[in-house]
Amino acid sequence: MKTAAIIVAAGKGVRAGSPTPKQYQSIAGRPVLAWSLERFLARDDIDTVLCVIADGAGALYDAATIGFASARLRSPCTGGAARQASVHNGLKTLAGQGFTHVLVHDAARPGIDDDTLDRLMAALDTVDGALAALPVSDTLKAGGDADVIARTVDRTGLWAAQTPQAFAFDRLLAAHEKFAEREVTDDAALAELAGIAVKLVPGSLRNMKITRPEDFAIVERLLMETTYEFRTGHGYDVHAFEPGDHVILCGVKIPHTAKLKGHSDADAGMHALTDALFGAIGLGDIGDHFPPSDPQWKGAASQVFLKKAVNEVVARGGSITHCDITLICEKPKIGPHRDAMRMALARIMGLAPDRISVKATTTERLGFTGREEGLAAMATATVRLPERL
Repeated sequence: MKTAAIIVAAGKGVRAGSPTPKQYQSIAGRPVLAWSLERFLARDDIDTVLCVIADGAGALYDAATIGFASARLRSPCTGGAARQASVHNGLKTLAGQGFTHVLVHDAARPGIDDDTLDRLMAALDTVDGALAALPVSDTLKAGGDADVIARTVDRTGLWAAQTPQAFAFDRLLAAHEKFAEREVTDDAALAELAGIAVKLVPGSLRNMKITRPEDFAIVERLLMETTYEFRTGHGYDVHAFEPGDHVILCGVKIPHTAKLKGHSDADAGMHALTDALFGAIGLGDIGDHFPPSDPQWKGAASQVFLKKAVNEVVARGGSITHCDITLICEKPKIGPHRDAMRMALARIMGLAPDRISVKATTTERLGFTGREEGLAAMATATVRLPERL
């Protein structure tokens, strides 16, 4: 089985009450789209993830996906005028690449959970279609003229459809091709037209769709019911000075009378922060992942290392809540560059700048830093991870 996930994020979300489409609005401190991306990319049984976005939404998408540098996340494709056309475009983008199955998910459902995904993936072992859904529990009324009740609808056997909806890839693509002119509201309806049997699997109340302005607060509360643990990691790095005319610290080039000696670009601040992140998730240190004996890392930009650490946190369903970096040196002066450093790290890590602190101190002319033979950096990182009992 080779499985792709298509996240439909091309809608305008007019009913959500904001000029910014709902999938790019913030919920619990993160873009709505980022919640679903995190969940799909954390799974080993999903081989690629493709977002379908509106024409002209590239900047919004880029801002929402900072930090998601996984090779399994494809560059987005452009959607159509309606959801059906958007899914079709996504399928065509992935066609011919060996995918046997596909999950189609709405970006406006940030609460998708692993249990629901497990049930869908298990269903695909035996059927060509599966739908996450909840049995209808409310009494249903059909409205008549002037909104007067016309009748009570028997809810026996009725289910409220959610996403993801899972299918054999070629069969769903064929259904979209054959019934492109038939307007339907979800892929399961197309499957019905194509004669594909679709199995109902239990969804989750947490997987609620954001539609109206008040839904944001409701979904945020549902998301926060997940139990999290917080972990802290610490990093420390030292580099000597050698002849040169600038140093690179926290991603910022600073003119100086020397440069830092190292196998990569010797960005001590970024190295310390990378170690802190690896430490917080129990994944060794920077040397385990990027050994200095490997020539491919000679002169490498340290953001490569930092992005790797960020991606490892994300792959575990986690998020970075705060980073604190202290640079220890007599020179160069760090104060004039602190804001630029925070912004550079924020862009690389996909964090708000107020979650990153950069400070500097001296050793009062004591030791190797006091003699200006080199500099040191310390970093502390706090990450939030789903609690595993």
